[in-house]
Amino acid sequence: MARVPTESEIFAGNRTTGRLLLTATAAPEGSRRQRVQEAGALRVRFPNGSVRGTLEAVILNTAGGMTGGDRFDIDISVGVGGRLTVTSAAAEKVYRSLGPDTRVDVKLDVGSGGALAWLPQQTILFDRSRLRRRLEIALAPDAHLLLAEAIVFGRSAMGETLASGHFFDCWRVRVGGALVFAETLRFDGAIAQSLSQRAVAAEGAAIASVLKIPGDDAGVAAVRAIEKDLVGEVGASAWNGLAVVRLVAPDGATLNRDLVGVLTALSGMPLPRLWFN
Repeated sequence: MARVPTESEIFAGNRTTGRLLLTATAAPEGSRRQRVQEAGALRVRFPNGSVRGTLEAVILNTAGGMTGGDRFDIDISVGVGGRLTVTSAAAEKVYRSLGPDTRVDVKLDVGSGGALAWLPQQTILFDRSRLRRRLEIALAPDAHLLLAEAIVFGRSAMGETLASGHFFDCWRVRVGGALVFAETLRFDGAIAQSLSQRAVAAEGAAIASVLKIPGDDAGVAAVRAIEKDLVGEVGASAWNGLAVVRLVAPDGATLNRDLVGVLTALSGMPLPRLWFN
């Protein structure tokens, strides 16, 4: 008789994996894709080609979301003088896990004179989800980076809250091989209770971080100039050639509205059209 698979083996056999490798390079007609490799559930599309010399890429997860035991790897490189903007087709959803973590590893590399805008749409964490994410970023000394990551803890518009779960987020940014920015964010267990604390999110349910390199006081001043138009709480600062903006909002819709304003002020450039769909 054939052996009956165990519950853990059945669970493992239904996990989703995805791998995406993309290299962009400069060209006389504007930046273009040089190399694309797709595997598993991850795909990348280029609906607008090169706009004002910048290649626009849209990442899709054909699995429709992520859950415990899934593994996704994204590796993006921008060559010398290349310009690339990356976003996602929709908000990424991380569903309840029966135990294992959802793992997402992102590697970004920008060569000399290159520019990368990493602007995925929101990541929505559902109750009892487990997400472990790592961003490794390597920049040439004269490269440019604009990065924004937004996390929504439960869909409040649907009456959902994230009472408990696990979220581990690790960023490491190097310029010319030297570590210039490092942070690790960790929520574990009673996430809603942690978010309710005034020193954490003051009952906010959505957060975002924006990093700009090079960044300066002029960019921070531009963000502070629009504070009266923002609904959530926003803080901005610049030091050692980089600028960081933190946002906290009561829900995902408010966060998205504030984030659009912050990114527009900080970069002075239009955002991908998918952000407004």
